[in-house]
Amino acid sequence: MNHHIVRNSLKQLSPKLAEITENVLFGDIWQRGVLTPRERSLITLACLAALGREKQLAWHVHFAKQNGLGAEELSEAFTHLAFYAGWPAAVTALSYLSEENRPCR
Repeated sequence: MNHHIVRNSLKQLSPKLAEITENVLFGDIWQRGVLTPRERSLITLACLAALGREKQLAWHVHFAKQNGLGAEELSEAFTHLAFYAGWPAAVTALSYLSEENRPCR
């Protein structure tokens, strides 16, 4: 999923939410120094998987890779998550680790 397509779609649907996302979420929260972008990606992916927010998983898996997480680390994180968020959540999240960053069918 292309970040620019998502951002442009959000701008068309809700310009204010797009502005808040860019300026507050990615411009402030993701930039704070206490946690690294890598750590923030792990937290975000765990929350998205645990809450079943599948539509956001593909983009955030790609973003996590940009933040230095490898496929093996992501696989381990989702495997660990199975015991806290449930097997279906972990298996669904693992499906987003394919080359195309989309669910395996």
